[in-house]
Amino acid sequence: MAKILAFANQKGGVGKTTSAVNIAASLGVLGKKVLLCDLDPQGNSSSGFGINKRGVHTTTYEVLIGNATAESAVVPTVFENCWVIPSNINLAGAEFDLFEMDRREYRLKEALSPILSGFDYVIVDCPPSLGMLTLNGLTAANGVVIPMQCEFYALEGLGMLMNTVSKIKTHFNPDLEVTGILLTMYNGRLVLSMQCVSELKKYYADKLFSATISRNVKLSEAPGFGVPVWYHDKNCKGSQEYMAAAKELTERI
Repeated sequence: MAKILAFANQKGGVGKTTSAVNIAASLGVLGKKVLLCDLDPQGNSSSGFGINKRGVHTTTYEVLIGNATAESAVVPTVFENCWVIPSNINLAGAEFDLFEMDRREYRLKEALSPILSGFDYVIVDCPPSLGMLTLNGLTAANGVVIPMQCEFYALEGLGMLMNTVSKIKTHFNPDLEVTGILLTMYNGRLVLSMQCVSELKKYYADKLFSATISRNVKLSEAPGFGVPVWYHDKNCKGSQEYMAAAKELTERI
């Protein structure tokens, strides 16, 4: 039975989608069967796996509102052991549509349930907000991975997200745990980065990934080619760091 991991952070631009795509691809390279569920209306994780968002007819939107099954929405990719349930801008309407539905917080969980036996991991790329879509992602998940930058505002936002996770655990998903906090765009030579790590270790030492993700040119280039960075240049620093993070993730679960 697949483990469902939501990649979430209400702050945008922290490497959330980059991390979801590249950890999913790295797990695939490690021999794990991985389904990436794109729950962000921007559809960037779908693009990151080379899927043309305009060319797909069945997306997470149709799955959430009950017009399609999750199985019918799964798209195979050319990348090893990786499949995607894609999204596009239509998903933005789900925030409003879901409010009128019964068990609206559980729509994703119930939709994914019939297909979990076919995968080892389901990676859910949540949008950069704490709305109904992210609520569905966290309610469905066994664990949440929090990608974040080493900066003051990110630390402020982390407290808010941890509070949200606690509330969801209480009201909707008692099995939800914080799998880990993954530092992205990391620069160990900056005093600010070291101060940020020091603060995180004070409060979340057991949750902090030992693997960190640095700024990397190849990592930035890969989405433009519609490929995870491992398939763009598997020897670059970004590929090696995300592979290390994926291995650590399997150990944490």
